[in-house]
Amino acid sequence: MEARAVARYVRISPRRARQVIDLIRGKTVREAEAILWATPKRASGIIAKVLKSAVANAEHNYNLNRDKLVVAKAYVDEGPTWKRYQPRAMGRADLRRKRTSHITVVVAEKED
Repeated sequence: MEARAVARYVRISPRRARQVIDLIRGKTVREAEAILWATPKRASGIIAKVLKSAVANAEHNYNLNRDKLVVAKAYVDEGPTWKRYQPRAMGRADLRRKRTSHITVVVAEKED
């Protein structure tokens, strides 16, 4: 049995979020929380929130034991890109791409 949580349209680029999510894939929930707490990246707070939600879903919806949970899958998909214009010299304009992400964390009970 596995439980999941998804954060959609998060205002962080997928590349930056993937750097952090790669650190927790396959770890126990306790290890993953410790890694996220100690990682000095902006994405770590967002991913910690999604992980906490996935654990709560597992406990509440499927009656899974929190101590046996493992991060089975964790991935970041690209969301829609916001396009904004920034004025530049001599009347020109540059296109600024503000990228968004969809962050998914799946937790499952560890096979003994």
